[in-house]
Amino acid sequence: MNALTVDVEDYFHVQAFADVIAPAQWGQFPLRVEQNTQRLLELFGRCRVHATFFVLGWVAERCPGLVREIASAGHEIGCHGYNHQMLDRTSEREFREDIERSKALLEALCGVAVRCYRAPSYSITNRTLWALDLLHRAGFEYDSSIFPIAHDQYGIPDAPRFPHYRLLAGGGRILEFPPSTIAVYGVNLPIGGGGYFRLLPYRITAWGLRRINNKEAQPAMFYLHPWEIDPAQPRIAASRRSRFRHYQNLHSTEEKLMRLLNEFSWAPLTKVVSATKSDSCGEAGNGN
Repeated sequence: MNALTVDVEDYFHVQAFADVIAPAQWGQFPLRVEQNTQRLLELFGRCRVHATFFVLGWVAERCPGLVREIASAGHEIGCHGYNHQMLDRTSEREFREDIERSKALLEALCGVAVRCYRAPSYSITNRTLWALDLLHRAGFEYDSSIFPIAHDQYGIPDAPRFPHYRLLAGGGRILEFPPSTIAVYGVNLPIGGGGYFRLLPYRITAWGLRRINNKEAQPAMFYLHPWEIDPAQPRIAASRRSRFRHYQNLHSTEEKLMRLLNEFSWAPLTKVVSATKSDSCGEAGNGN
């Protein structure tokens, strides 16, 4: 059983466009997140799978019916923060206010406790591990924000690759479930979704997930965004690299996703963790 997750944000929220679109300008762009998320709900329903939807508070405030629709379809609601800002660009006070605001909003809409969190652009790194303590204090039990790779914007390359408990400086612990990677000659390579799913041939993703399931006997973590199945979305005037990262292969993502949903076993994050033997989840310090 593998964890299927969706980061519910719109095309203009992404970090690739942060240099050309300020948060104050978000309201100027047409919303497409609702129709794209509903399309994902339709695909998931057809394949009889459930997922964890990490909903951005900004989106939830403008599309409250969408949050209720996700929850009523039997999916798990997770928190993606409110303002979608990289953690190294926020203070601890701003982060605390952000997660408290979005958590309260989501819980009011779906009527259940929101226990899972994912940082914008996987921005819990060695410089921002303080965020884990604040998440724990806010009532989160699960996190999926630490990508165990080397990347120009995020990642902790030597972080554990599979679900594990992070011991916190303030006491307690939080269950970390990282996006999936495969280890090749001592280097972790991303295989868990998003742009990597769009850019790599399908057979590479399927091979990596089977290797995790069969050879390493571990659950995989897959993620995607609603805008990744929307090739008709507006084009943003950004750098060549940003446009490549964002727009490449949008036309083929939905077809590849359907194959993935049918060829592997999927469930929400907390259900996958519950199905994993507790003694297989090791512990790691938070580095503070």
